[in-house]
Amino acid sequence: MYSLHFKVTTSTCDSEGRLKLYSALQMMQDCSEMWIDSEPGIQQFFTQQNMTQLLASRVVEIVRVPSYKEELTVTTSVYDMKPMFGFRNTFIYDSNGEPCYKTWSMGAFVDKSTGKLKRVGADAIASMHLDSQLEMNYGERRIILPKEGGVVSDPISVLRADIDYNKHVNNANYVRMAMELLPADFEVKNLRLEYRIPAKLGDTLVPVVYHIGETIVVSLDIHGEASAIVEFS
Repeated sequence: MYSLHFKVTTSTCDSEGRLKLYSALQMMQDCSEMWIDSEPGIQQFFTQQNMTQLLASRVVEIVRVPSYKEELTVTTSVYDMKPMFGFRNTFIYDSNGEPCYKTWSMGAFVDKSTGKLKRVGADAIASMHLDSQLEMNYGERRIILPKEGGVVSDPISVLRADIDYNKHVNNANYVRMAMELLPADFEVKNLRLEYRIPAKLGDTLVPVVYHIGETIVVSLDIHGEASAIVEFS
């Protein structure tokens, strides 16, 4: 398990002084990325093989949204690892140790040069410390889009500020874009994310919005195919 400590500051708050979902996802991502420093065997293997880990999907259960100046602790722990995929929990706790956000995610291991999936060796996997799977509402990883009923919104240009060190749109930025299409009074309690085709600088994302009961799904498309799908409920 790896942990980072944060404070809810002005730059991470919305207009009501509550932690932005986008900012919470950034905290989760920072902790997940830094986790590799606690696993020297995996870190060495990734460096030697020119590999990285990319988020493929995430499920988020929002228990409570923290407010301005609250002290938070983010923990991430891997509970299963396959040759090409890893599975982890990342939770955000308040100062009383109570969870505010519960998440599980699947990461894919890829070659930095080709962007294609690449296997992690058995010895590297054996060197890993696996933690227990934490209790939460585990939703289905895959998001199935309706065959019809989607409403196309204005295109979104991918800007330099959207790109991370892997040279494509940072996963939290997809959520930031999609949230702009929600009604102002929509209170997100659960979130599912699926990442399919990495969008890069200069790409244009076309949002397609689906209303399914009390759930809103936003598919951010490139050339008619989903780059990322974000489900809010």
